[in-house]
Amino acid sequence: MKKYLQLAVILGSGTVGALLAQWLGLPIPFLLGSMAMSATVSLTTFSRTGERLWFPARLRHVFIAVIGIMIGTTFNADALNAASDLAITLPAMVLFLAIAQIVNFGIFRRIGGFDSVTAKYAAMPGGLIEAVSLGEKAGGDVEALSLQHFVRIVLVIVSVPLLFQLFTDEIVGSAAGKTLERAAAEWQDWMLFSVLVPIGIMLGSLLKLPAGPLIGPLVLTAIFQATGVIDLNGPDMLVSVAQLVVGSALGSNFARSTPRRLLSAFSLGVLSVGATLAIASGFALLLERAVPMTFEALLISFAPGGVTEMSLVALSLGVTPVLVTTHHLFRIILTVTVAGILTGRTNHIGKG
Repeated sequence: MKKYLQLAVILGSGTVGALLAQWLGLPIPFLLGSMAMSATVSLTTFSRTGERLWFPARLRHVFIAVIGIMIGTTFNADALNAASDLAITLPAMVLFLAIAQIVNFGIFRRIGGFDSVTAKYAAMPGGLIEAVSLGEKAGGDVEALSLQHFVRIVLVIVSVPLLFQLFTDEIVGSAAGKTLERAAAEWQDWMLFSVLVPIGIMLGSLLKLPAGPLIGPLVLTAIFQATGVIDLNGPDMLVSVAQLVVGSALGSNFARSTPRRLLSAFSLGVLSVGATLAIASGFALLLERAVPMTFEALLISFAPGGVTEMSLVALSLGVTPVLVTTHHLFRIILTVTVAGILTGRTNHIGKG
């Protein structure tokens, strides 16, 4: 009963926060609002216990899969047509990730005072769940890693839409009413979701894909959608609920934190995200001369976080979301894969 009471409080507070954020017109309100309110309640109500709040992983994975499927529905022939451009931008992203990793490592190691292992995984520009998991295996500070990557995602999905609004005077992303829903969903679409969610999660687990609950369903849906096997229209309401559940789950991690640690994490996060976005801007300026993509499209493609919201920002700017999503998936997969290899080597050396 205690566990289910905690779950009810987390989801209840997340719902209130999501509706409030929507009323205020914030970007990606169901994710940010639920995270913020759930974190506030967890920090003020449960932090005294020092215990991690109970939130069933399966529930979170199901709704992460829903988001993955929704992104997968944006894949079409445009992805193949953009292959020549991706041949230029994806190698550039490899260099971008290397530079961002080095710069962020310096911030967390020198300014934040993290130990070298924690600093290395906190500096990873992608893969929240994977970064924390790999960092734990390598002996890093799990709480610090969870908090720092949480802060990274929040700052990116808040700052990028607000920066576009500031400099272009146009509202973008979900705050502009943009959604990934292409048409009204019918009962066949709901049936497809009920089939793709479990199969996609199973696929991600069997293939040991990074961010398996997201990438498995996404890749499965993208293949079927791009080849014309299915024509899935994802209900926007379902995506909102998914974001609410995932956001509430992330916010519940604050039950073991303190206001002082939060302030420190956000201060370091501002430095890290600011530096990373500055580097991304430099790459965008250079690449817009080589590929038929605008500076804005390249910037949101290189921004380190928020696949769904960056796709919505792309829709607002008239950019095909598939291009943005492809870059973000490449960023996450490459970052997690390299970190996994390094972690394996470190553990092997330690055992030897």
